[in-house]
Amino acid sequence: MSYPEIYELVFEAPTGAGSDVVVVRRTELKGAGGHPIYMDETGIVRAEISDRGEIRMLATGGHQAPRRPLGARPVERRKPAHHGHTPHR
Repeated sequence: MSYPEIYELVFEAPTGAGSDVVVVRRTELKGAGGHPIYMDETGIVRAEISDRGEIRMLATGGHQAPRRPLGARPVERRKPAHHGHTPHR
């Protein structure tokens, strides 16, 4: 099964105005459900994300109570810029 390499986890902002976004990347680890574990660059935010987009946040510390995100958006990897002729839009 193919899983996206990168997701954006969308959280409600603490102030209630807008949202916070955390970028997580797929690791080689699997969660209890057998799905990949995604982690942010700090290693603090970790989540198991299923092929149906179901999210299970994982605590990384003894007293941590991870917030549940509003959703997860897969991020498409951009292809390197082509330096040849590019049509104008």
